[in-house]
Amino acid sequence: MPEVNISGAATSLDERSKDLRRSVVRMLKGGGRGHLGASLSLIEILRVLYDDILNFNPKKPQWAERDRCILSKGHGCLALYALLADKGFFDDSELDRFCRKGGILGGHPEFSKVPGVEASTGSLGHGLSLGLGFALAARMDKRSSKVFVIQGDGESNEGSVWEAAMCASKHRLSNLVVMVDYNKNQSYGSTSQVQDLEPFADKWQSFGWAVKEIDGHDVGELKKNLESVPFNFEKPSAIICHTIKGKGVSYAEGNLEWHHKSNITDEQIESMYAEIEAAI
Repeated sequence: MPEVNISGAATSLDERSKDLRRSVVRMLKGGGRGHLGASLSLIEILRVLYDDILNFNPKKPQWAERDRCILSKGHGCLALYALLADKGFFDDSELDRFCRKGGILGGHPEFSKVPGVEASTGSLGHGLSLGLGFALAARMDKRSSKVFVIQGDGESNEGSVWEAAMCASKHRLSNLVVMVDYNKNQSYGSTSQVQDLEPFADKWQSFGWAVKEIDGHDVGELKKNLESVPFNFEKPSAIICHTIKGKGVSYAEGNLEWHHKSNITDEQIESMYAEIEAAI
C-alpha cells in the first residue's frame, strides 16, 4: 500500500470542534485530572460519527437496532462524554461532576452506568473483540446495525487486537469498522520507539481488512470515508486516522507530559481555554 504522509497538523478547527474541546477542559476543571492528549486527538473522529453516521436514540440507549460505537481506548473518554452530553444521553451538568463523588462520569467509561456507553473499557486491547461479538450478533439477528470500534495506536501492540482482526476477516464482517487514532504517541514514548507499527496499513490489509488512511482531524474526509463503509462487502473495514495528540492546545500537542495530568490548576484551565480560542 502506498505511503500516506498525513500529520493532521495543518488541519484547522471550526467552532464545533473548539466547542467540544471546551467541554473536555470543563471536565478537567471539575475533576482536576484526566487524559487531555488522548481525548483531544479523538474529537473529530467522534464528532463525525455522532453528528453524521451513527443510528441511535438518546432517549432509548439500548434500542436494539442502533449502531454500536465502542471506545476501546477508554482513557480518551472525555471526548466521548462531550459527545454523549451534546446528544442528550445525559444532562449536560454531569460534565462538571467528572471524577467527583455522586457523578456518573469516571476516568474510564462504564457500561450500564453511563447512558450511551456500549462497553466498559480502559484495560486496552479488548474493544475489537467486543465489537467482533456485536457484529456477529447483528448478523445472526439479521439487523442492519454497524459496529464501530475506536482504538489507539499504542493499544495496537496488544495481541488480542490481531486475534480479533483475524477472526473478523474469517467471518467477512463487513458491518464492522475499526478506526485507529494514530497520533504516534503512547503513554511513555512514541509508537516508533516503543514498538513500531509500520507498515501499519499493510498489516491490516494482510489480515484481510479493507483499509483507508486519512487525516483524522479533517471532518470532510472522515465523513466521506465513513459514509462509504463497508469499503468491501466481503471484508471488515479499517480506517487509520492520522491525528495529533493534544490537538488544539499547542503545548500539549505531542507532549507526553499531557498524556494524563493530575492536580490541574485554575491557571492551566484558563490557559487551555485561551489556546482553544486562538487555535486555527
